[in-house]
Amino acid sequence: MSIALQYCHITVNDVDEALAFYRDALGFEVRNDVGNGGFRWVTLGTPGRGGTEIVLSEPHAGRSQADGDAIQELLTKGVLPMIVLSSDDLDKTFENARAAGAEVLEEPVQQPWGPRDCALRDPSGNLVRIAQAQ
Repeated sequence: MSIALQYCHITVNDVDEALAFYRDALGFEVRNDVGNGGFRWVTLGTPGRGGTEIVLSEPHAGRSQADGDAIQELLTKGVLPMIVLSSDDLDKTFENARAAGAEVLEEPVQQPWGPRDCALRDPSGNLVRIAQAQ
């Protein structure tokens, strides 16, 4: 038996703004773009690498008003779970994200616990760490 993570959701304030970050700056490709009830979900994946995908959606997409409001509050505070990515060229990926206007929290550095990585916030305030691929 084998098991793997297929996709994870990232809640964002504005899907188009998030696309400019995840697609244009970080290099993900759009795999699916679905609208439903005035909201949309966009699935992105890494070109040529298959594997895990990310799904961008707004706080109220597919949720009750109360649940969407609660998630919006957490998103605004910047306390939703972080996403950790890896790149075969951390420095180039970091510079692309910085040039796209990402908030830099930590430039690429060798961490005492092992990986060389950096920390950014996406346009919605989500914490994104990017590690140098091994």
